[in-house]
Amino acid sequence: MSSALHYRLAADAMLLLHSLFVAFVVLGLLLVFAGAWRGWRWVQRPAWRFCHLAAVAYVVVQAWLGKVCPLTTWEMALRVRAGEASYSGAFIAHWLENLLYYRAPDWVFVAVYTVFGALVLASWLLLPPRRNTGSEEA
Repeated sequence: MSSALHYRLAADAMLLLHSLFVAFVVLGLLLVFAGAWRGWRWVQRPAWRFCHLAAVAYVVVQAWLGKVCPLTTWEMALRVRAGEASYSGAFIAHWLENLLYYRAPDWVFVAVYTVFGALVLASWLLLPPRRNTGSEEA
């Protein structure tokens, strides 16, 4: 295989990793509420909740600092090394624009991330993490 193909595969792997991170951030909050409603104990585990809170906090702080996610930077660098076109700006903004034809100023994303972070914090008050005390439920 050529080195360009290696870089392209690495860039695609980075895109997949980034997509999984975004899914964890977004779906994580939904799973907390769904889990409370359905009685899923695993979504109330402190480890799950702390990992989710840390991921969301990272996104919010990064947005407020005006920084681009390192996963985006690495993916773009790998695409350039593969000889492909890169994109500028943030991962979410780029894919929203391409998939939904939606363009917004950076402050809109900062506001959305901040509100989402506040919802995650509210979930800690409404549905605090709990340690398992009995048998595990799926």
